[in-house]
Amino acid sequence: MRIAVLGSGTIGTALVRAALSSGHRVIGTGRSERTLERVKSLGAEATRNNEEAIASSELVVVSVKPQHFPEMVSSVSSDLWIGRTVVSVMAGVRLETLRRIMRGAEVFRAMPNVNSTVGKSATALTGEGERRGEVDSLFRTVGVTYWVQEELMDVWTALVGSGPAFVSELVDGLVLGAVASGMSRELAYSAVLDMLEGTIANLRTHRGHPLELRDNVTTPAGTTIAGLKVMERRLVKSAMMETIEAASRRAARLGKVIDGRISREISERK
Repeated sequence: MRIAVLGSGTIGTALVRAALSSGHRVIGTGRSERTLERVKSLGAEATRNNEEAIASSELVVVSVKPQHFPEMVSSVSSDLWIGRTVVSVMAGVRLETLRRIMRGAEVFRAMPNVNSTVGKSATALTGEGERRGEVDSLFRTVGVTYWVQEELMDVWTALVGSGPAFVSELVDGLVLGAVASGMSRELAYSAVLDMLEGTIANLRTHRGHPLELRDNVTTPAGTTIAGLKVMERRLVKSAMMETIEAASRRAARLGKVIDGRISREISERK
């Protein structure tokens, strides 16, 4: 399949690399010479001309920044979208808006995360069409996929899109606690990452509630319960819940702003 990736930033580049490794023909676009050279170094074609990339492809991934989307759309003939499959990885731009702008295209949305750079993204997909399977296959090249209702995309952005940042913050807290207790940062960091991998494997294997694993580790008057008391006193779990809720609300607000701005700018450019 011939795939165009419009906007070869972090996520776009990961998709270019993965699609090439799966045997697809890929053309990537970018605004800077550095981006174009990076795309070429992966073995893909590269161009600044989005219209050229779309015209030569069956499936188009729109990975430009939302603020650049109106300019990109205005530079492309509206007839080019007809009959093509388009997947937007832009946060906040709704399917309704995409369908209105890209008339005649089969439109989907995707929300991968930064872990796509190591082939471990958890990507939410939404949309309907005959090429749903091809869209799914493409994003499986960078990790696992979940098909969700569009109204869950804001929550997904908070939980999974922003999740790596939240987890990294928690990891740093654990490491600093070990450093404060006398362990070197290098040893603590390596140990925490291995501990997390093992914990994830344990949770996946036993498939129970995470509190079951917690209780298996917690012994009467032991070290774990002493630490858990501090977490309870400091409202760590409540803070984590509020973190996702706040990020989700922010994603929804930003989505409305971005979507409205794009709709206005597209109308003004006509």
